[in-house]
Order: sequence, then C-alpha cells, then structure tokens
Amino acid sequence: TLAERTNLAGVRHILLVLSGKGGVGKSTLSTELALALRHAGKRVGILDVDLCGPSIPRMLRVQDSAVHQCDSGWVPVFVGQDKAIALMSIGFLLERPDDAVVWRGPKKNALIKQFVTDVAWGELDFLIVDTPPGTSDEHISTVEALRPYQLLGAVLVTTPQ
Repeated sequence: TLAERTNLAGVRHILLVLSGKGGVGKSTLSTELALALRHAGKRVGILDVDLCGPSIPRMLRVQDSAVHQCDSGWVPVFVGQDKAIALMSIGFLLERPDDAVVWRGPKKNALIKQFVTDVAWGELDFLIVDTPPGTSDEHISTVEALRPYQLLGAVLVTTPQ
C-alpha cells in the first residue's frame, strides 16, 4: 500500500542485529552503533523488535516515554538532547516496562509487520533493527516485512563459548 512505501521511503539503509542466542549484547550493540552513527552525523532510528526483552528504551533513558499517533502511523520517540535518534519499541506499549510479553506467533508477527509499516520514521540514514534472540518466527517476519526495502545487511553478534 501507499503508506507502507512512504513510511520507509526516507530510510536509506536498514541494518538487522541478530544472534543465535540470548544475552550476547544485541541491544547494547544496537544502541552503541546508533550512538556512534549519530556521532558521525548520521540520522538514525532504532526499531526494537525484541518482544520478550525490550531493553533499548531503558538504555537510552526514555522508558517512561509514550508513543503518539499521527496521520501516517506511530511517531517514534526521539532520544537525546538534540532528539537525534528515533526509537520505536514494544516497551513503549506495555503498561509496565518490566512486563513480560507472552504472545503466540501470529500476534507477534502481526506486531512486527505493524512496526515495520506503521512507524513514521521520516528521513533516516540508518534504521537499526534489534531482533529477539535465536532464529525464530520473529526473524522471518521481520525479514519478510522488510524484503521490499533496501536492506543494508546484518550484524551477527556472537560470543566465544
């Protein structure tokens, strides 16, 4: 649809942050990467689709923020004194940030698709997508929803076990 094309139309590169297991630092890496790109003068957004543990709002100290609607969808939360990083996270939609999200596949997949299509990102150089741990349905849903757009690639986070 037209809205799907326009909400990501201004995003130049999309970067997925993935791992085969939890606790390896995907959210930390996503946050630090966003801050580094911002420091380099880039316009950056973070899409936190880690539905089970949305930690990026807390890392960026915006966990008490609310998401608002506009004509083209959800307005992301803008982070920092210069409001330079746009952030959308499931954490903003929970009543309490520490609530666990226990959803079955179809509902999770629908939310991910909605996050990809219904967030008004505006003009961004990079959209960093922080994914859940593992190789689950959420990853397939995320990649499928992003397939029509120009993906830059993925960062695979591992630890030496």
